[in-house]
Amino acid sequence: MANIALVDDDKNILTSVSMLLEQEGYHVRTFSDGASALTGLTAAPPDLVILDIKMPRMDGLELLRRLRQNGDLPVILLTSKDEEIDELMGLNAGADDYIRKPFSQRLLLERVKAVLRRSDQHKGQAAAAGIEGKKEALVRGKLALDPQRHECTWDGKPVRLTVTEFLILQSLAQRPGFVKSRDSLMDAAYDDQVYVDDRTIDSHIKRLRKKFKQVDDDFDAIETLYGVGYRYRES
Repeated sequence: MANIALVDDDKNILTSVSMLLEQEGYHVRTFSDGASALTGLTAAPPDLVILDIKMPRMDGLELLRRLRQNGDLPVILLTSKDEEIDELMGLNAGADDYIRKPFSQRLLLERVKAVLRRSDQHKGQAAAAGIEGKKEALVRGKLALDPQRHECTWDGKPVRLTVTEFLILQSLAQRPGFVKSRDSLMDAAYDDQVYVDDRTIDSHIKRLRKKFKQVDDDFDAIETLYGVGYRYRES
């Protein structure tokens, strides 16, 4: 079973959630602050991180930013009830999903399983591509996507993407010039049992653009068609 790291300064949540996950067969490590979590997660990366935003020493958003500098670990954020700014900031920082507190155990388990399935599916597709000898990379102009290695480059420069970002971009780039609705992109990046709203996809697109603009100020390959969706610009 998967290894999960739980990071929260609330001891009750650490205890109850770790017990819940362990009952499902997961291996769980717990951390009560962001600083100690950064050290532990860097030394031994888990399969999934469940991360509270508001913590002492280092808050969850800062921890997420630092984790994203070194890898693409799947991350679920725990956000405060009714504080939408937390969710937007978390998604913009690279979170794969978020759950509002207070949350039900059933909802948490569904989200954990969905994110892990998505990650496993991505790894499985990459492995299958290698075994079957398929073309290593999807190339669209300056863009190259290699699902086998989970690598993305723009004009030869590496662009580090999360699993969710990679799947969204791959869906767009597979058919340049064709419009993808938000629902279509949700289907490409999320399990069909998990509901996410339009804002989630918009936030992922915003972060994708930001990452590419960091390597090319003139990046404009992802077009917005207001009220319709997004498309990858034909070369």
